[in-house]
Amino acid sequence: MMAVPLSVLEVAMVQAGGKAADTLRDTTVFARRVEAMGYRRLWYAEHHHSPAIGAFPPVVLIAHAAASTSTIRLGSGGVLAPHHSPILLAEQFGTLAGLHPERVDLGIGRGPGTLDEATARALRRGAGPTTDDEYRDGVAATLRFLVDEVALDDLPEPWLLASSTAGAALAADLGLPVAVAHHIRPDNTAAAIAEYRARFQPSRWCDSPRVLLCVETVCAPTPEDVEWLAGPMNVVKAGLLQGRGDFPFPTPAQAAEHRFTEQESQALAGFRAQQAHGTPDTVVRRLTELVDATGAQELMLVTPVYAVEERLRSYELVATASAVGSIA
Repeated sequence: MMAVPLSVLEVAMVQAGGKAADTLRDTTVFARRVEAMGYRRLWYAEHHHSPAIGAFPPVVLIAHAAASTSTIRLGSGGVLAPHHSPILLAEQFGTLAGLHPERVDLGIGRGPGTLDEATARALRRGAGPTTDDEYRDGVAATLRFLVDEVALDDLPEPWLLASSTAGAALAADLGLPVAVAHHIRPDNTAAAIAEYRARFQPSRWCDSPRVLLCVETVCAPTPEDVEWLAGPMNVVKAGLLQGRGDFPFPTPAQAAEHRFTEQESQALAGFRAQQAHGTPDTVVRRLTELVDATGAQELMLVTPVYAVEERLRSYELVATASAVGSIA
């Protein structure tokens, strides 16, 4: 067994019947509360043109949260490199790190952050999908600009997000810590981590392999409560299985009325079995199993639950059951 710290990924769900402005206001209390619970990091994801997830730039949320908190590390999980100029990313995150020393993480990913092709093309200013070489060059340029152009005493801590062996290999080649998206593509986790460790090259950023594992976690006092809380995200995932990103984030009551196909039910059950859903003891046991299986040095929990208070309650239950900062 390994004792590892726990962190949080927030995807800023926009609740059915609510407004994006309500979700934005919730981010303040959310950041303060997870900091008080003892979580190490809070990262924000980049998404676009989704009725279920707010299109809130991570760099803006980080700046706001940094002004509202004092100790928790804040970062992107992640900014999507194909949509951003490397020098602007370096300037933005370098400035944040200069203002908030030793508290800012620059997590970089590749995904489009949307299922809408028109939105994806608009983000890329009409260009087609980024090639492997373009992505590699963009990440490398961002790191170079951090050192050569920003050149502050305090720089952000760079991470590369990966959900495949290709992403993990790039993190290894560049000598970066890797955040493995087990919550998105759990079937790729073992191979991605093995590739990363086998290829890792030390760098100024990281002298040995460093793995953070992101796990979908829904925790509640009873199994029935867990099922109720997980219902809304199950509806959104069913839409994703159909290649649709236009599903709003429903209330638990609305989700309970949804009828899944047999294929959807099987896919959702298979995915859930690889994550950490359950009562506090069950969740801690499952997280421990994942640490033992992967050797991850840190866990990041993502909890796509409808109401912010229910989401915070899930994090609080895990924090209490694990004595935060140590799944062992």
